[in-house]
Amino acid sequence: MTSRQAKMQEDAYFRLMRILQENPDLTQRELAERLRVSVGGLNYCLKALIEKGLVKMQNFSQSKNKFGYVYVLTPDGLAEKAALTHRFLLRKIEEYDLLKAEIEELEGECEFNDQVSARPTKSDCS
Repeated sequence: MTSRQAKMQEDAYFRLMRILQENPDLTQRELAERLRVSVGGLNYCLKALIEKGLVKMQNFSQSKNKFGYVYVLTPDGLAEKAALTHRFLLRKIEEYDLLKAEIEELEGECEFNDQVSARPTKSDCS
C-alpha cells in the first residue's frame, strides 16, 4: 500500500470512528451516506475496525437500525481515534499551509499581470 493510499484509508477510518462516536445507532446505509461511500465500502471499513478491536457491534433493542445493532468504539478504539485525530489535524494543517502558499503565489502573479496590462502602449501615447 502506498503512503497516499494509507493516508486515505486512515482518513476513512478516522471519519467513520468520529461519526460512530457521536451516532452509534446509525444504519449502515446512513453511515455510508454520511461518509459518501458505498455500503460495500462502509462494510469493508467496519469489518477492518472490528477485526482490529477498535469497534464492536452490540445488540441494542432501542436502536433505530432495523437489525437492532449499534457500533461502539472500544477503549482501544477511543485511544486510536485520539491518535488518528492528531495525525489528521497535522495533515490538514500541512495541506492548509501548502494551499496558502500557492494562493499567495497566484495572487502575486495576478498583481504582476494587472501591472503589465496597466502599462501604457504606443497607441496610448499618440
